[in-house]
Amino acid sequence: MAIIEVSGVRKVYGGRAVVDGVSFAVEQGEIFGILGPNGAGKTTTVECVEGLRIPDAGSVRVAGFDPVADHDRVSKILGAQLQESELQAKLTVREALTLYAAFYPHPADWRPLAERLGLTAHLDARSGKLSGGQKQRLFIALALIGNPKVVVLDELTTGLDPRARRDTWKLIEDVRDSGVTVLLVTHFMEEAQRLCDRIAVIDGGRIAALDTPAGLIRRASGATVISFSPSAPLDECELRALPALASVEYKDDRVTLSGTDDTVNAVITLLAQRHITAHQLRVTDATLDDAFLDLTGADAS
Repeated sequence: MAIIEVSGVRKVYGGRAVVDGVSFAVEQGEIFGILGPNGAGKTTTVECVEGLRIPDAGSVRVAGFDPVADHDRVSKILGAQLQESELQAKLTVREALTLYAAFYPHPADWRPLAERLGLTAHLDARSGKLSGGQKQRLFIALALIGNPKVVVLDELTTGLDPRARRDTWKLIEDVRDSGVTVLLVTHFMEEAQRLCDRIAVIDGGRIAALDTPAGLIRRASGATVISFSPSAPLDECELRALPALASVEYKDDRVTLSGTDDTVNAVITLLAQRHITAHQLRVTDATLDDAFLDLTGADAS
């Protein structure tokens, strides 16, 4: 059952449609990712879901409620970690957690949440003195403190070091396993590939693709990559005639081909026929980065 429904949402600024007819549904209990280049309309889309912006056209429903008209109801079931947030600089971490917990009838116990996010040692630190990563962890805790049914996380792990990022991923997986639906905006491809059940790729204010991470990767023009150093020169015309070949690159003495499993089988057959040995042979799958570039033509960062 869909807990978030976005239908034909359009938002215009200065005569330009930042979001232009975006539609998707998020199923209850899934982690749904939104990817896209900078300025693609990702944050504007989720701000419409949060009720922070009013769409110029289309509709949004969260658990059947309009985030604007039914703001009080939605705010009780939706938690949000915004892309940019600030607290009063003199507020301590403990005071912020206690204050936000008081906003909800049945809040989570913030103490284990603070422990999980590495905030226990900073409970008496003032917000204005926290590092960027510490602030990010605090805002994640504040998004979860109301025991929401839905949580929106915009650039979840920006500013976190690799260990803190992976610890946070595990926390979000645990949150999903507890039944909470997660709407995740990110530009980290590894994060999206690990966490998301499905991903919508937004480009130029429109949905360019919507699929599972594996489904998006299968769409990449070179879903399989084979690289090797041949023991003798290969005829480039024969290489370019390989089935389903997406690209061929030469660097030093190494050849890299991207295509499909059919390409891999054909090049191995060709090498055997020409009595050429493939030294340091590597066969790898394409990544979400590859799919992203194919779909948007943009740098994933």
